[in-house]
Amino acid sequence: MNVFVDTAVINVRSGKGGDGASHLRREKDRPKGGPDGGNGGRGGDVVVVADSHLDTLIEFSFRSHFFAIDGGKGMQKSCHGADGAGIEIRLPVGSVVTDADTGEFLVDLIIPGQTAVVAPGGTGGLGNEHFKGALKQTPLECTPGELAVERRLLIELKLIADVGLVGLPNAGKSTLLSAISRANAKVGAYPFTTLSPQLGIAELDPDRRMVFADLPGLIEGAAQGAGLGHDFLKHVERTRAIVHLVDLAPLDGSDPAANWHMIRKELLEFSAELAEKPELVVLNKVDLVEPEEREERIERFAGAIGMRKGERPIAISGATGEGVRAMLEGAWKLAGKTSEPIGGSAETTRRPGTGSWGNSAGTAS
Repeated sequence: MNVFVDTAVINVRSGKGGDGASHLRREKDRPKGGPDGGNGGRGGDVVVVADSHLDTLIEFSFRSHFFAIDGGKGMQKSCHGADGAGIEIRLPVGSVVTDADTGEFLVDLIIPGQTAVVAPGGTGGLGNEHFKGALKQTPLECTPGELAVERRLLIELKLIADVGLVGLPNAGKSTLLSAISRANAKVGAYPFTTLSPQLGIAELDPDRRMVFADLPGLIEGAAQGAGLGHDFLKHVERTRAIVHLVDLAPLDGSDPAANWHMIRKELLEFSAELAEKPELVVLNKVDLVEPEEREERIERFAGAIGMRKGERPIAISGATGEGVRAMLEGAWKLAGKTSEPIGGSAETTRRPGTGSWGNSAGTAS
């Protein structure tokens, strides 16, 4: 079983620059030879690399110290000291690296193969040959190499996906992800089925693929760290859009509209920018509601969350597949995969920056 770890602290040290050499030539035919001390070599850099084959920071639970090699000392006969070897630290794409002690932002690795120097190697010192001049034929001075850079790095992995699935525990996100992709997310009739983020790829057709992130369920107080709290919310920041999944028939008898409002409140308290991401509201588990009750429940929910007349959420069943295709098409357009509007008054999104609902086809007034 792969263990998902999304935060790590490591210690790194670059290579120290090699010291410059102080040496005077001693040759048979030149008893008073000039200076020939070479410069020191450069210390090795500590470099982080975005690796698309990695998806967790678990490795750093077992190894947390990374040291580059010091530069070699300068040598006689004007020989330059050897440069120290650098060290590469491979991180998953989506890793954000900051200085753990100062909070200084260093790099956001969002492109496979992207690199960044997080601890530069020291410059080599100057040998005494460097100080030779018309007035100073036999200088003895040389300089030491630049010191190494030591720092503690905080690494946070934020998943990169087109769409984030949000909702209360047991809203059906894991079931839905399994239905639309090959993710095979763990499914069970208890809260927090998803204890770590799951990624799945939905293929609408051979030319259209979309990455979904099923993220651990939210509870009241998540913005302050309750439940899975910040561990969940930081991953939503990366997504282009949100599919907000609401259980139409919750077993605990709670009100679906109240549950929707609670999640919206948590998103807003965590980040106003996050709360303004395009959101597609999806009512799940409609198969558990009698057909004669279904429409009335959907209409009541739409009114309770402020949708205008004629607007309604998408109704689906992750278990049976009902409505899932319509949801995928809506999510595809909402995530900016196409410039076409999300069609039909039945598919309604929250307009970013307005806090209001809008018929995506533009027919509502």
